[in-house]
Formats: sequence, C-alpha cells, structure tokens
Amino acid sequence: MASRSMPAVADVGRRAAEILDRMRAHPAYDRLHGSSMKYSSCWATFTGYPAISRWSLERDAGPLLVEALRVLALKAAVFELSGGDEQAAELLVPAPVDEMIHAVLAQFTLMSRMQADLGVVFPHATELEEFTYTRGCVTDALYAAAGWGEQRLRYWLDSAEVTRRLNLLNAHYQAAGLGRDGRSHDFDFDQPEPVVAVSG
Repeated sequence: MASRSMPAVADVGRRAAEILDRMRAHPAYDRLHGSSMKYSSCWATFTGYPAISRWSLERDAGPLLVEALRVLALKAAVFELSGGDEQAAELLVPAPVDEMIHAVLAQFTLMSRMQADLGVVFPHATELEEFTYTRGCVTDALYAAAGWGEQRLRYWLDSAEVTRRLNLLNAHYQAAGLGRDGRSHDFDFDQPEPVVAVSG
C-alpha cells in the first residue's frame, strides 16, 4: 500500500520503538496484556489464527501479542509522522498478526486511556485494510528500523501462503458442514438430533 506521505523508514522505526517502550511502561499495560490474551475465548475467526501451522492458542497467543503490539506502535508512528494519514498508517500485515491486533483494539477503554496518556493515536480502519502482505514490503523495513530483530516467520506469512493454507482449511471446514471460511453453516439447532441406533 503506497502513500505519498509515508515518512522516512528510520524516523518511523525510532518513534515506534519509543511508543512500544512507553506502552509497556504504562500502568495499564499488564491489564491490557491479560485482557487481549482472553479475547479469543470470546471471538476468533476461521481465517486468522488457524492459518498458523499446528496452531495452539496456549502456545501462540503470547508471541502473537508481541507482534501485534509492535505493529500497533509502527502504525501509531506512521500516523503521527505523516500528519494523521490513515491510509499510510494502515500497514500491510499478515492475517494471524492482524487478528491479534483486533484483540488488542477490542480493549477499548484501556486503549483509549493509553492513547490519552501517551499522546498517540493507534489508528485502525477496516475499510482501508488490504490483505496483500508480502515479505520485503515497507512494513518489514519499518519493523527492522525499530530494532526488533527478525520477524517470527511462523506468523509473518505472505498473503499467497495464507490463501493456500485457507484453501486447505476450507476443505476441512466444508467436511464438517461449515461454509466458506466458516462464514455460514446449515445446522438447524431447532430440529431434534437424529437418533442413532446402537446395535447390541
């Protein structure tokens, strides 16, 4: 996703690292962390987390939260340094990380307090999202500039690889009676379950 107002990579990286450090030092951080980790027990899609190979909520939620907070810091830095350009700040990210971002942003009260206390905005606009993340895009350059080391490739999946995996998952979903990406099903919960005869 290109934008004429995208600020310099080094500036974004430096500012994002500052924002993330301040988030972690905020008095509400522990609560934000705990609440975000519980989000998936309330809602999780069929197309985000499950794209991770041998996905396990217990094992993967923590590392995914780390990645989500880093991306939110990057987005906040771009938004600030671009003069409030929402489109520039809507960075391309892989589906599993994007889902965890939603989990963090669902903690509305905590995030609102953190925004006010830190003097930053954590932008997110669904209508501007594009699911075309590819390795080597500007998001990767900004991540590296923040000094966070190598991205976890377990979660940073190219959109083409996510599509391939979702196609495989859909075969399993359909066999279980779920429509495309788990968005529909034909289960009628008002009908009595069929009686299964047991031979003795």
